[in-house]
Amino acid sequence: MTESAGARWTDEPTDFGQKGKLPRPEAPPAGVLGSLNITAATAAPELLDLPWHIALEEWPEENLAALPRGISRHVVRFAHLSGSVIAIKETSEHVAKHEYHMLRKLRRLDVPCVEPVAVISGRTTAEGAALDPVLVTRHLKFSLPYRALFSQMLRRDTLTRLIDAQALLLVRLHLIGFYWGDVSLSNTLFRRDAGAFAAYLVDAETGELYPDLSTGQREYDLEIARVNIAGELMDLLEGGLIEEKVDPVATSELIMDSYRRLWGELTGKESFELGERWRVGARIRRLNELGFDVGEYTIKTTPDGATISLQPKVVDAGHHQRRLLRLTGIDAQENQARRLLNDMDTYRADNSPEVDEEISAHSWVSHVFEPIVRSIPRELGGKLEPAEVVHEVLEHRWYMSEQQDRYVPLAEAVQSYLDTILRHRRDEAAIMLTADTATMKILEGGTLGSDR
Repeated sequence: MTESAGARWTDEPTDFGQKGKLPRPEAPPAGVLGSLNITAATAAPELLDLPWHIALEEWPEENLAALPRGISRHVVRFAHLSGSVIAIKETSEHVAKHEYHMLRKLRRLDVPCVEPVAVISGRTTAEGAALDPVLVTRHLKFSLPYRALFSQMLRRDTLTRLIDAQALLLVRLHLIGFYWGDVSLSNTLFRRDAGAFAAYLVDAETGELYPDLSTGQREYDLEIARVNIAGELMDLLEGGLIEEKVDPVATSELIMDSYRRLWGELTGKESFELGERWRVGARIRRLNELGFDVGEYTIKTTPDGATISLQPKVVDAGHHQRRLLRLTGIDAQENQARRLLNDMDTYRADNSPEVDEEISAHSWVSHVFEPIVRSIPRELGGKLEPAEVVHEVLEHRWYMSEQQDRYVPLAEAVQSYLDTILRHRRDEAAIMLTADTATMKILEGGTLGSDR
């Protein structure tokens, strides 16, 4: 929608000075407003209150929001707008409109990216001198540019997870046919939300959308990412923002490995019979080993069998533990929780995908977790804690299914686990008691060998 600022949107005046809200800025000169052209998806009359007659570099402090900015070849500022924050970038009209429409397309395709608000052209100073057009996007709440993250001296493993998130974003873009053309940490925002690391595209001015990307296009985009990330990490190293032991070039190579393995897992076609549901678990396991969780997966059935497609996500430490505790009240270790949640999600997909997650989780506890725990004979009850027993039963069932190339019922897997594994374990409770006794002896000045 294109509006001329001469035909100004009207609304009732609001007292922004009350209840701690920002005061309404002084309106720009009417003669300057008359030259503006605003292209926006929705009416945003409050845009007219911003000082578009001033070069962005010189905007007054009362209009600006104090948020960390990344490095950009353009002048970029954050500004307050009706209780929210927008990002404003000065550029050419052609580039601004291209990026605006590209971001709108990406949003419709459910790609993680910033929301475009408007393109504003026809800007002039009060004296009539031309000013560059601007692209306006909505600031992504709780997000930070990578330099703001590294100013906190992130550990190497966290750096690796951020690059994994970047690789995941690049894979998602390539899957829909988007060629980025300028992949870098600078053109990405990172957000931690409910334990997940997520990367969002923030600069699409060089991007193009195609029906499909060729291998050459994908590889070139990946090479751009490798070179740019290496340069950005060298800059951080020079500024003392990362540990000296971090090798920028070797670290940037991680995006190549992460991308290729993830691309293979997501695009590799895998068909199976309906009785081979263990293959779903195998696919999820391989993604877990790559450091990714599964946010969603779909199974499509055909006369010849079924195919599976997965939607991965990068998760923070403790995410699975917290989610399992919230859904079931079961307090487990992180790896245990991951395995239990994978089975819980598979149970929901197999039985009632339309049912609320919490209701399905309760059903899983009643039909899977508790029956396994109850099946452990009293004399074996001290071998392992319940969550570990259930975890091992599910692992055992998966291995049985893989080895026998068939779907193994839960009851059969439990009995096999009891007979071949659990009965031959040492009692974990006794091992812990022995360890505690030995510790007490040491604290009392004794030795392990003197305990006759």
